[in-house]
Amino acid sequence: MTIAATLIEGDGIGPEITDATLRILDAVGAPIDWDEQVAGVGALESVGTPLPDATIESIRRTHLVLKGPLMTPIGSGFRSVTVALRQEFAMYANVRPVRTILPGQRYENIDLVLIRENTEGLYVGYETTIAVGDDPKAVAQSTAIVTRVGCERAIRFAFDYAVANGRKKVTICHKANILKAVSGLFLDVGREVAQEYQGRVAVDDVIIDACAMKLVVDPWQFDVIVTTNMFGDILSDLMAGLVGGLGLAPGANIGEHTALFEAVHGSAPDIAGQQVANPSALVLAACMMLEHAGEPERAKRVRDALEHTVREGIHTTRDVGGNGSTREFADAVSNRVS
Repeated sequence: MTIAATLIEGDGIGPEITDATLRILDAVGAPIDWDEQVAGVGALESVGTPLPDATIESIRRTHLVLKGPLMTPIGSGFRSVTVALRQEFAMYANVRPVRTILPGQRYENIDLVLIRENTEGLYVGYETTIAVGDDPKAVAQSTAIVTRVGCERAIRFAFDYAVANGRKKVTICHKANILKAVSGLFLDVGREVAQEYQGRVAVDDVIIDACAMKLVVDPWQFDVIVTTNMFGDILSDLMAGLVGGLGLAPGANIGEHTALFEAVHGSAPDIAGQQVANPSALVLAACMMLEHAGEPERAKRVRDALEHTVREGIHTTRDVGGNGSTREFADAVSNRVS
């Protein structure tokens, strides 16, 4: 059965790592019918908007997206395209797993998942500046919006994810000691939802700053972490550092009807076109997409081949200690799955 999916190759290194990912998916025989669309700076330059209607309509048809990293135009008044897509399609849960692949790291045997509420908090973009005297930007104001419905669906997703994937514990990460309204609501809802999973999933909670410290000192005490939008954005990068960096960090954005899969890292325009970018994060995101679309066997073959190639170290890119190019790494993984 053919899987219909929207493909957005992205900006900067996006075309290179997307090409590498597609070659690996072709090698494993992934039955995907791609509808190629544009977004980000490339779309702004070609069609005058960073999020064209054609891209939105494609996603409405396929409900499944593989997306390369996008740049947000600076000083143009446009907001993040990725955030806009999450909100447009109500992709309320951001799943960011980190797992030890690269040998010789400071932390061994890391296997953690962060579930991030994906549509609310400070990232709703309710911001304004206030003029005082001759200074038009004397005061800047940003409003965080957190709803009971938003908290509950993200937290419930985290507990359901834990049950479905054999995870033992969910940690609710918050700042309810200071942000008593917005973070307090998240913690209260988390404790309410946790009661429904008693006997199946253990639960605890931790303040965000303590969580960051504990992740560095003893990350093995965690299993699944669920938190609010901005906290999750920050913690997931910290967690990627435990396993070798953002080049190995995939992400999924899940809604009731639509799912978008992407690398956690940015577009890295400083190395674009040089064939030195690590495609692993996007390849691993494609594995998550295959699993979501009912192709777990192909996902496992790709993931196993990628992990073997990384551990072997012959064709890895320079960010993980190798000298291989993006294309050479993709070829090495492709040869193992074909």
